[in-house]
Amino acid sequence: MFITVKYKVALCFLIDYNHVLHKEHIWREWIEPNKDIINVYVHYKDISLIKSEWLKSKAIPHKYIRKTDYFHVVPAYLSLMMYGVSRKYTTIYTHNENRWFCFLTDSCVPVISPLQFRELFLRNCNTSIMSWQKAWWNTSLVKRSNLHLLHPEFHLSNSPWFVLCREDVYKCIKYMRVNTDLFTLICQGKIANESIFAIMLYVQNRLSCVINEHSTITDWTRMTSPTSPHLFITGDSKDTDFIDKCLAENKYSMFLRKVSPDFPDEIVRGYIYNRLDAKRKSQLQWSIFWLEIYHHMLTITVQLVFFGLVFAVFYYQITSTSTSTSTSTSTSTLQLP
Repeated sequence: MFITVKYKVALCFLIDYNHVLHKEHIWREWIEPNKDIINVYVHYKDISLIKSEWLKSKAIPHKYIRKTDYFHVVPAYLSLMMYGVSRKYTTIYTHNENRWFCFLTDSCVPVISPLQFRELFLRNCNTSIMSWQKAWWNTSLVKRSNLHLLHPEFHLSNSPWFVLCREDVYKCIKYMRVNTDLFTLICQGKIANESIFAIMLYVQNRLSCVINEHSTITDWTRMTSPTSPHLFITGDSKDTDFIDKCLAENKYSMFLRKVSPDFPDEIVRGYIYNRLDAKRKSQLQWSIFWLEIYHHMLTITVQLVFFGLVFAVFYYQITSTSTSTSTSTSTSTLQLP
């Protein structure tokens, strides 16, 4: 009897002082077709301020909550990671674990269909998706992430909202625990979440394995403040043209930020449900079918190899014991007078 492994996605939300998810109703609709592969985890400030029962049911335990502010949020990321990797469970027939960790805010919305998301996950479940580059600011003048205290080799930046695979999540947790002083130093700088993840993966030779693309569409060309991107409110032609362009140019785009509660629902639903024709839907369905078979067969192969090795070790021990006993008996017989 083989154990079926069910790979899952952890949607990790960091919600602010208002304790709401701007488009909760759309998120719930979007999650429903893939509820068998999606877990939702919410990091909050005060659970008593969460009015939504659904959101409250997704809140992580209080012992995982970390104090955060606008400029210092990295501990919340790591706390969500530690909770997410711990949420694996096995029954007699199945083993479930989170393989993707999507980091999101309360102002994010999905902009691809559930079908597209499932196919993208199954195809890339062992790979992180995070845009990164060398630090684009003058690290001597701008002290963000305390990069001015590090060797120039580590002057890196990353998108603050990204997808990490399970292996890279373990790498981040390991770095935090092993390099505590350096981790703390970087986190004490402002906006460390826009550098530290690239640094942690680079140090452990994992950054080159990351898909260097944005998983979350953000418009930094129309900033609302020196540290905040454009807020999508009206859904005018400038908004939709920008979203269309990003989706056309980047096949890894899945979410949109920052979206106002007033942003028209019909536009969001249009991106989710109306962009695929029948041919493309059929292609995705067949792709998902074969990808699920592939993952299932890979799991069975790994289990067969494991059981084969266990049997080989057991057989070696039995034969070695038998040979040793036989040799001992033969020696004793030869020594008889």
